[in-house]
Amino acid sequence: MTIAEIPLAALDFESAGTAPGLTDEPIQIAVAHWNSGSIDIALDSHLRPSRPVAWAAQRVHGIGDEELRNAPRLLDLWPQVKAALSGRWIAAHGASTEKRFLRAFPLHGFGPWIDTLALARALHPQLPSHSLGDTISSLGLLEKTARPGFRWHDAASDAFATLVLLHHLVAESGIANEPAELLARPNLGAYFKSRRK
Repeated sequence: MTIAEIPLAALDFESAGTAPGLTDEPIQIAVAHWNSGSIDIALDSHLRPSRPVAWAAQRVHGIGDEELRNAPRLLDLWPQVKAALSGRWIAAHGASTEKRFLRAFPLHGFGPWIDTLALARALHPQLPSHSLGDTISSLGLLEKTARPGFRWHDAASDAFATLVLLHHLVAESGIANEPAELLARPNLGAYFKSRRK
């Protein structure tokens, strides 16, 4: 399979944040699909955590406890999550967080994974920041993320932006017809070298 043939889903979670003695939990999930050149939101839901949202996290994403009171738990959404992710490669910006929250579904078998953070670092090691928003801005992609209701640190918006970034990185590097596995193992040598200077 070539990179251009990969069935893609971008996954993003927003979380309750860390607090002393409390484990972080997801409070929003979204999955975006790349379908014949367009991006569609396949899943977008708030999630009810077992603890309050940390103040610092609420300042980042703007999601408070009141909005989550009647939301489903992540495990309640298993059929929708499975339908949205099964049979697709999963893209995420800083995929370790998304992988961690998917542990709620043991042996889910989702993947392979594409980390757009690692790809951006490999292809643009000189950028001062590789956060999703900063990378999109630095690469001049802000207008491509424009859609009704778009805002950073909203799971659906970030999943949408992840696919915009992924397709830009593939197009600019001219690797669409290369083997799909190339995306799963980017060479970060130039990034680490630039950080040692």
